[in-house]
Amino acid sequence: MNRIARPAIMREIDLRGPTVTTDTSAVARLEPGRVKAATVAALRTGALLARAETGVVALTGPGAVTCFQGLLTNDIEKPGDGAFVYGAMLTPKGMIVVDGWATRHDTTVSYTVPAHGRERALEILTRSVPPRLARLADRTAELAVLRLMGPRAQAVAEEAGLEVPSMVGRAVQSVTGDAGADVARPGDAAPFALQISLPADRAHAVRERLVAGGALWADADALEFARILAGWPALGAEVDDKTIPQEVRYDELGGVSYTKGCYTGQETVSRLHFRGHTNRYLRGLMFDAEPAATPAPGWTTVTHLDRDVGRVTSLAWVPEAGVAGGGLWIGLALVRREVLPGTAVRAAGRDAHVVELPFALPVNEPA
Repeated sequence: MNRIARPAIMREIDLRGPTVTTDTSAVARLEPGRVKAATVAALRTGALLARAETGVVALTGPGAVTCFQGLLTNDIEKPGDGAFVYGAMLTPKGMIVVDGWATRHDTTVSYTVPAHGRERALEILTRSVPPRLARLADRTAELAVLRLMGPRAQAVAEEAGLEVPSMVGRAVQSVTGDAGADVARPGDAAPFALQISLPADRAHAVRERLVAGGALWADADALEFARILAGWPALGAEVDDKTIPQEVRYDELGGVSYTKGCYTGQETVSRLHFRGHTNRYLRGLMFDAEPAATPAPGWTTVTHLDRDVGRVTSLAWVPEAGVAGGGLWIGLALVRREVLPGTAVRAAGRDAHVVELPFALPVNEPA
């Protein structure tokens, strides 16, 4: 197996502008042993299945689509019935409050968010949506959300008897035995290939069918690993209460529309897009050695030419198949825009190089 290619060292550059102030936000960290070589192999050539820790809230009624359209960074109206889009809800100043995946079926819009973002989504919808236009429901307890990853995800789902959308950005309602499931297919940049939302009491039966079809059952660490590989921002790691969508790759991830009508926070997002740029940006890190293990003051700092230029937000150990203890550390960091891919930096107290996102998985050579 080839190792992930390490970039050539870029010539040192002079960074202008104010020093970046790092903070003590929690770093999402996957230690060695939490991600198995089999997990990496399934992501590379097979199919990986895990249950996502999510909250699901829904708006139903004649004004559901219009109300949601006025809150989400992406367009849920133009794609029509069956749309499945990623987007965030913002503060009036354009900062991300919560992010998630919106699914539209008829007069219902469901929003699947990280479990710790559920209350934020409920609070915004309760405050913003008049009951006469749409009814708000918290469906978290009644639904399970499974996510399939890897190149064989679609084939495995079909083998299990699930209907799969023929195009990205779409969702279909499929029948699984005696219950219905919503099967959604995101864009190619997403950290998963299919999202399956279904009644919680049917989740085990569908899981067994997917495993029988060839999926490797995994835990939440696999989802987190896939997220980091994809360079996908997470609430509480890359995203805090001062994060603007464009800082965390929303343009590349297809998380924002610049052609839809007004929504909360649009002025800031549009102004940046048409008239300027952000001062920091989400990049990948590839480490020369293990990052510092003990959280200490300033340990998340990224420095270049002895200046603070950003902070580490996520870390993961990538195991190397067939090599005991072999592998390497990768990570995500919010750094100044001038810190381009190929730049040598110090991050979490170790030498690293800035790389483009998403990360490329190692590939097995034919025997």
